[in-house]
Amino acid sequence: MIDDTAIRLGWEEWLGLPQLGLPTIKAKVDTGARTSALHAFDIETFGPAARPKVRFAVHPVPGRDDLTIPCSATVVDRREVTSSNGEAEMRYVIETLLDAGDGHSWPIEVTLTDRGGMASRMLLGRQALRDDVIVQPNDKFLRPERSYDVYSAKKIKAVTPKRALRVAVLSREPNNYSTRRIVNAGEERGHVVEVIDTTRCYMAINALAPEIHYDGKRLPRYDAVVPRIGATVTAYGCAVLRQFETLGTYCVNGSDGITASRDKLHAHQVLAAQKIGMPTTAFAASPKDTSNLMGLVGTAPLIVKLLESTQGKGVVLAETKKAAESVIDAFRGLKANFLVQDFVKEAAGEDIRCFVVAGKVVAAMRRKSAGDDFRSNLHRGGTAEAVKITPEERRTAVKAAKAFNLSLAGVDLLRSKDGPKILEVNSSPGFEGIEKATKKDLAGLVFDHIEASVKPVPLKSKRKL
Repeated sequence: MIDDTAIRLGWEEWLGLPQLGLPTIKAKVDTGARTSALHAFDIETFGPAARPKVRFAVHPVPGRDDLTIPCSATVVDRREVTSSNGEAEMRYVIETLLDAGDGHSWPIEVTLTDRGGMASRMLLGRQALRDDVIVQPNDKFLRPERSYDVYSAKKIKAVTPKRALRVAVLSREPNNYSTRRIVNAGEERGHVVEVIDTTRCYMAINALAPEIHYDGKRLPRYDAVVPRIGATVTAYGCAVLRQFETLGTYCVNGSDGITASRDKLHAHQVLAAQKIGMPTTAFAASPKDTSNLMGLVGTAPLIVKLLESTQGKGVVLAETKKAAESVIDAFRGLKANFLVQDFVKEAAGEDIRCFVVAGKVVAAMRRKSAGDDFRSNLHRGGTAEAVKITPEERRTAVKAAKAFNLSLAGVDLLRSKDGPKILEVNSSPGFEGIEKATKKDLAGLVFDHIEASVKPVPLKSKRKL
């Protein structure tokens, strides 16, 4: 009697592993094999020892090594498997959902091994077959037909599931609020987030196999890097970040943008090139140019600012021309680089911090100076509150972050009679003040961006998949 409810499989079938981001894969069905196997390479475990995860990559289409699907799953076992040629191999075992089409799916265990030289990227063994599955070894492709076209650039993102990512945070301060928020936000989503001290990294620089080492060991591959590079180690930190970029790791902010934003003179030149409003600024190297330098900016009061200043340090308000000359002479005596800026009186000791993620202002706060201090930095006792910004301020902040190609930025601006004026673009903005002021989960929004950015995008090709 023929069982019409049975799931019939031929010796070769179109199947899917949707939880791994593999909606289509050709599999060999072999009842002679006990264990199922999936083609995988760059296999690497990560995460806590009590519940380890494994990440790996798959070329789902034979002969198309330009199409790589990154995957991750929880390890359920590691066991010795003997292949058909008699060779024994220790393999990681994962559990995932098998999609047989027509609404039929069930969980199976799969071992990970390199099947790059085989025509079938997957072997379906008898342990993976349910009781209602009938294998007809003389037939093939009894299940609904599928196509590799699902891996085209237009369709791949729609079928890619969320997966556990391995993320590095470059920071020398693992216990500060911003670093802890990033770590916690990632772990809440099932990702593994590791804090790496930038200054303890060292690099092997060569054309064939560039590497990054840390505490005597080669660093593993990361899906993404969140740079929180301190101002005092900008040069070395950006060198480490460039190494990650060379390895093809997604970096939330690039080394070029961080370098340019940290150099205040360079940063103002970048803003000026993009026609972005900012206080009138002047810079000179020679002491003979002091009067002319102040004349370019305007009348007192003036702001004299060290190029390396952070958190309001090294920023001086000169109420009179004579006071400005004294400050400039003092900075020159210290052989310090500085610039002179017009003081925006109407700002009245307030500025706006716009938090930009992936080209959008996701939060904004108004910072007020403490007492008679003209600087509104929270580190100097200033206070903060959520604020509604104007469309022009929003556009200006987004344009400023884009000028440095920063996906994550804190853009500081003043409200002047001539419209918003950019003070600074911070490539490592703090989370604490603005999250408390706005009650928004900004670290979570950063991970929304990371998850969207590390999805696989295959290379375009004229050849049909």
